[in-house]
Formats: sequence, structure tokens, C-alpha cells
Amino acid sequence: MQFFIGFSETIDRVMRFLAMFGGWLGVMLIVAVCYDVVTRYFGVPKPAGINSTMIQESEYWLHSFLIVFSIGYAYLKNAHVRVDLFRPSFSLKTKLWIELIGLLTAVIPYSLLGIWLAWPYTVKSYLSGEISKSQNGLSDLWILKGGLVVLFVLIFFAGLSKLIKIIAALRGDLSMEAANGEEL
Repeated sequence: MQFFIGFSETIDRVMRFLAMFGGWLGVMLIVAVCYDVVTRYFGVPKPAGINSTMIQESEYWLHSFLIVFSIGYAYLKNAHVRVDLFRPSFSLKTKLWIELIGLLTAVIPYSLLGIWLAWPYTVKSYLSGEISKSQNGLSDLWILKGGLVVLFVLIFFAGLSKLIKIIAALRGDLSMEAANGEEL
């Protein structure tokens, strides 16, 4: 079981690194939005080859990848949206069992389905050379669509990491607090 716990810890470290990268994309997003506002409303000239449409599209690309790279870590840290009406009153062991059932019936199957559906979508975009609908927008739209594949892969691995920790905790090989994301 120690091998699997080590694998889970490796996944957690990768997720933390990717979330930090996503955080830097957030900083870049702020810079892009400020630059867009300054050039548009104060008449500051844009460098050659860059137009307002490209800047605005880069903003939603940055926002998209910020989410893509942060979602796995958010799940590991229990920072995801959760409707908890009864959960707070449950024991930690019951919470782990509910999380285990959710992982096996929703998170892992859903992420695999997402990968299966997003992959051809991305490949089709790449093979067709898809570009922005705007005549002067960004090209290589497959990169943005590939973010869907990455997103579902990261959700899958975050779910796998949680699954390993929950099984280890229920077996007594790991503290229940660590499996619940309280000691990440």
C-alpha cells in the first residue's frame, strides 16, 4: 500500500506545481486585461501584428488554462463546489465512504468519458487547422480545445489520488484527516 500512497503523493506534488503555474497564468491574465484596457481607452499603440481581437482572445485562453491547471489541486484541497446539506454532521469515516462512492460512480467515470469525448474534438481541430472565427483572431485553436483533454486528465489523476488515500485510510494505513484533504 505504501507504493500507492507514494504514487498519490507524487500526483499531489504535480497538481500543486500545475496549480502554481495556473496561478501565474492568472497574473498574466491580469496583465493582459490591463494592457487591453490601456491600449483601448487611452490610445496607447499596440506593437506591430497584435490587435484588440488577439488580446481579447488571449484573455479567455489564459482564463481557460488557469482553470485547467488549477482544477485538480482544487479537488485535492476540497476547494471545489460541493452542496453539503448533511455532510458536516457525518463522522469522518462516513464522509470518506461518501467520497469513495462519489469517486467510483461520478468523478473517475466522468473524467474518463470527458477524455474520450474531448480527444477526437481536439484532433479534429488540429487536423482541420481550425482558427478563430474572427478574421484577425488567434490561430491554432486546437491548443485551447486540447485544454479540455488536459482538464479531464488532471481531474482523473486527482480523483485517483483521493481514491488511493481514502482506501488507505479505510484500511488504517493513512490517517483519515490526510485522506480527507486536511493534511495536503
